[in-house]
Amino acid sequence: MLVSAVTLGCALLLGQVEAPEEPEPWDLQMALPDASSPQQPSAGQARCLALPPTPAVPSGAWRARCDDAKKQCLVSPANELDSEGHEKDQPLQRVDRCVSNLMPMETVRQYRLVPAIAEAPPGWYRDERGRVLQYNFDLHRRVYVGGAWAPRWLRETDRLDERVRVDFGVDLEWPGDSERLHRMTLLDTELYLGDAASYDVTLLRYDFRSQNDAPLFRVTTFYGRPRRFDIHANLGFWMELLHGEQVRRGDAHGDFLSVATTQVTLDLWHSSDLVSYVRLRTGPAVERDRTNGFFTLVPAAALEGDLTLDRDGFHHVRFGAEAQKVLLAQAVEGRPLRPERLRLRAGYELIVLAINDQPVSVTLDGRGTWRDDVANAPAGWEWSAQAGLRFSLWAPARRSAPASPPGKG
Repeated sequence: MLVSAVTLGCALLLGQVEAPEEPEPWDLQMALPDASSPQQPSAGQARCLALPPTPAVPSGAWRARCDDAKKQCLVSPANELDSEGHEKDQPLQRVDRCVSNLMPMETVRQYRLVPAIAEAPPGWYRDERGRVLQYNFDLHRRVYVGGAWAPRWLRETDRLDERVRVDFGVDLEWPGDSERLHRMTLLDTELYLGDAASYDVTLLRYDFRSQNDAPLFRVTTFYGRPRRFDIHANLGFWMELLHGEQVRRGDAHGDFLSVATTQVTLDLWHSSDLVSYVRLRTGPAVERDRTNGFFTLVPAAALEGDLTLDRDGFHHVRFGAEAQKVLLAQAVEGRPLRPERLRLRAGYELIVLAINDQPVSVTLDGRGTWRDDVANAPAGWEWSAQAGLRFSLWAPARRSAPASPPGKG
């Protein structure tokens, strides 16, 4: 009897205790970012958020970069959006993986959530739909193929050759130690088709440039206040292996194979990152005259420049003048014993668009060559004006690419 009374009393007491309230449902309708929205920073860890579903983002999957001190999160959809602003099944590309379970939902409710555009790597831009595109290109690191209209005029015979050019190759560039920059070109190939078909092919070309902080000479003047001028010698190295060239002038032709060339370079000027330069280079080459069947020694000297004119790598100017003298050659009827060559060249390349983030550029090129090394061909100038397109199959962002996209500070 006593036990029953105690049980009944406990039941009546518990019945007076209020049941815990269920948390109110979160009716947040997270807005989508627009073109004026801020961009998430690359620093820190991206957090995965599961927010209430909305008509635009029914999955509720979002990414956040949070400032715990300000109690604020920059939030972007985890998937790309279509043209009508609805999420697709395509996750964002070129973003860090977000980490879940870093913030309980109770904590998320205490933060201010700001619509934002997800981060993008340096040299890349992301729009308000989450799509990423490359806007900065390094044309010194690429695989390229192109073509051009390349007519040639021979001054001595007043002849115009109608030709087209097909070119391809691989360009590589990488920084070294002690402020040194290395550059290499593989299979640099130019094929000329049409009148007077010919070719110009180099298996490998390599050079390096350096920045020397210690001056080679210190010149002090004593007119008025003493002043010191430092003269630096930024020396480098340049080489070619297996450079083949076929020359056609009317009915005469010559085939030459430069087996190896080694030259010393001196930068007259270069940019702080060593990418752009104006320099002198000189040195000898061992060449095989394949038409006449003997080896020669060909010393050369050149003045050349390679300039990237803008931050994003869209504008490139290249120019050069090179003189060569053929020595130790055997006597060949119809040409001098010590032939000479002079080559002039100036070119401009401009990126006009990109297909799948691979740049397509316009190339403009002017060339002039004087030579008397082709037997039974009149010595004189040949001029060529070339215009075409070039497609780069791989061209990453420049190493100096900014972290912020165009128009974003």
